[in-house]
Amino acid sequence: MTRIQFDEMKATIKQAFLNAGMPEDKAEVCARIHTESSRDGVYSHGLNRVERFVEYIGKGWVDVNAVPTLEINLGAMEVYNGNLGPGITNAIFAMNRATEIAAQNGLGLVSLNNTTHWMRGGTYGWQAAEKGFIGICWTNTESCMPAWGAKSCGIGNNPFIMAVPREEGHIVLDMAMSQYSYGKLQVTRLRNEKLPFDGGFDQDGNLTDEPGIIEETRRILPMGYWKGSGFAILLDIISALLSGGLTTAGIDNSGKGSCGSCCQVFIAVNPLKINTQEFIDQALSETIEQLKSSVPAKENGEIFYPGEQSLKTRHQNMELGIPVDDGIWAIVKELARLKH
Repeated sequence: MTRIQFDEMKATIKQAFLNAGMPEDKAEVCARIHTESSRDGVYSHGLNRVERFVEYIGKGWVDVNAVPTLEINLGAMEVYNGNLGPGITNAIFAMNRATEIAAQNGLGLVSLNNTTHWMRGGTYGWQAAEKGFIGICWTNTESCMPAWGAKSCGIGNNPFIMAVPREEGHIVLDMAMSQYSYGKLQVTRLRNEKLPFDGGFDQDGNLTDEPGIIEETRRILPMGYWKGSGFAILLDIISALLSGGLTTAGIDNSGKGSCGSCCQVFIAVNPLKINTQEFIDQALSETIEQLKSSVPAKENGEIFYPGEQSLKTRHQNMELGIPVDDGIWAIVKELARLKH
């Protein structure tokens, strides 16, 4: 397995984005976020998404010069048009704005319509937590998952993120509405591995742990079966209603690729407007302590809080280098016009 140092990966991705026509400042931010995603172990939405993002720029599905424009200001809530700008820079702006509002009011909600793929949704949970805010955010997507009981795609696999700041390590939940995202399927397939649990259906409607088969059928399994299906539907509707943007059905008709013209919601809460720091520290520490004292189901097993394994992966990959699929790394280097 090849490992690439953080700075080399970021510089290579940035050059690929510059070659695609991105302004220098946005190329820097987007390259950093893609690299940080891979650094934290979310390879599917880091290095592995660079080629597709460059393709979307070339097709005109992403306007590299666009910035969000304010459409509605309701005090604690603001609505912006993303103008099909880069999803990463739009999302960073929106969560930052939500924290600014929350700093004044205790709570801030910013929604985006007409934006594009934000890559790793957890990025914006970490962003809020780093600033000391509870963060909640989600996006709708094109239809890429069957509703429960269906075999054709009709609902979005809408990522949902919750984050709580904690000095010893932020608690961050970043989850798709499926048991495994398509990105996870790709990474597992590239490693010639099977999924830890069944993640979708084969051509005959049987559950399978073979990622390649699920990619072919497009029948990914909603988490919690009908519960994940219903969760995805409500996230889609609420994101559209809070932003005045497109539902999954509308995104399908827009024809701008994965998440083209999608909607996103960003909520920030200042916990110190409600609680003392002492109360917050106690609530978090007693929760983590109870988790860690649980009896593992497997011998020598370990119980993790959400986000803990990401931190471990982050430290390991910063020390040893970030693992890459050689084929994908070669493509990105070519996009950066570097020899390989």
